[in-house]
Amino acid sequence: MSPDQYVQQKAAASGSSFYYAFLFLPRARRAAITAFYAFCREVDDVVDEVSDAGVAQAKLAWWQDEVAKSFAGQPSHPVMQALVPHVAAYGIEERQLQAVIEGCQMDLEQARYPDFRSLQRYCHLVAGVVGEVAARIFGQTHEATTQYAHKLGLAFQLTNIIRDVGEDAMRGRIYLPVSELQQFDVKAQEITQREYSDRFATLMRFQAERAHMFYDEALALLPDVDRRAQKPGLMMASIYRTLLREIEADGFQVLHQRISLTPLRKFWLAWKVQALGML
Repeated sequence: MSPDQYVQQKAAASGSSFYYAFLFLPRARRAAITAFYAFCREVDDVVDEVSDAGVAQAKLAWWQDEVAKSFAGQPSHPVMQALVPHVAAYGIEERQLQAVIEGCQMDLEQARYPDFRSLQRYCHLVAGVVGEVAARIFGQTHEATTQYAHKLGLAFQLTNIIRDVGEDAMRGRIYLPVSELQQFDVKAQEITQREYSDRFATLMRFQAERAHMFYDEALALLPDVDRRAQKPGLMMASIYRTLLREIEADGFQVLHQRISLTPLRKFWLAWKVQALGML
């Protein structure tokens, strides 16, 4: 299996909303974003699939070394072999990949966040920086597009946190800020034991309203000159925001299940943005 085949398989197997947005890109950009997305999946899977924290730390340290060697011209992993040829063309920097790894390391070292400000730091590393790289690959020409990408990445990550509250709790992690659990009188034990309440629904409504705010702020920041190039990000925004609305309509029943959109619906939402410019 070639490096390009490896990353394509990795991206397709994830079933992510991102994959549907990539389908509409020109071949070279699609190859670059697929390789970058596969990298993100590889390091994220270390945290989600390796139960021994020491082993996971060692694996992430290996990835840090692999990224450094790759930018020195010596990639050994198929993901980096697929990504390195695109680095110069799209201005991908070593610091960006190392930041993504740093964000994954936070999952091994920190299971709770005292307030939203501390959660934002995590979101910046695992999602904002990802958005920054993606915007460059999509064809960014305006400096302001970077701020749009950071803000949209934050909105995506907050949506993920809302969707995965129950699943993450089973892994011992609660991303909802401690200060906000206290504000709405929701105990961590209620989340881990999958106990629904009006207080929990109110807490989650607060989380959803903030995510919607960041979607609105992100879209307002996108310069018109880059709107066409950034269509893949707008496709993802349409898919993720539709998912968020589904979760809201379902009354935030996220403790015992993972709410998702069907592949056909994701493709339809992506196509609408591509063909009609409709979010």
